Amino acid sequence: MNEIHSHLTVCATEASRVARAVTAEQLAAPSVCSGWTVGELADHLVLYTAHGLEHRALRTELPEETVKRSFVTENDWAGAYDAQLGRALAAWERPEAWEGEIDLGSAGMPATAIASMLVLELALHGWDLARSTGQVFDVPEDTAVFVLGVTEENAGIYRQYEGFADAVDVPDDAPAFARALAVSGRNPKG
Repeated sequence: MNEIHSHLTVCATEASRVARAVTAEQLAAPSVCSGWTVGELADHLVLYTAHGLEHRALRTELPEETVKRSFVTENDWAGAYDAQLGRALAAWERPEAWEGEIDLGSAGMPATAIASMLVLELALHGWDLARSTGQVFDVPEDTAVFVLGVTEENAGIYRQYEGFADAVDVPDDAPAFARALAVSGRNPKG
């Protein structure tokens, strides 16, 4: 396997751990993402970091019924999320998943770039869910450095589509993951 797949696996494992610790009572509470409940954030996480992750590797569209689905209303949604993450990671184990471009509608991007952005999605939205439910999202330093690089490289495009807020100031010597959060407009301290 390659470095990007390793980071996908690390972030998927941590996102799954965080999801499993979310209680039913927390789902209706506000999340750290403005205007979203914890449940809406969790649905977004499941849809794009598990189902979307697999569909990108397979070069298939997300079915409309999957896009409209509320995952958190289903029994053991976190267990189902974990199983879907496993299928998604397996899809990225195929060598052909890394070849060529992935169509994004009006344009394509190299598969490696898409996979890198999916690492970012897992890490940042996993952190959002963790922070929203009183947990910590923790990744090893090499993964944190990778996430920081992808975040810095793609910050402009994410801001253009309102996926990132303005950067938050943190010290230059802050840990890599805290700097990645700050570049994405998230306050690592709260």
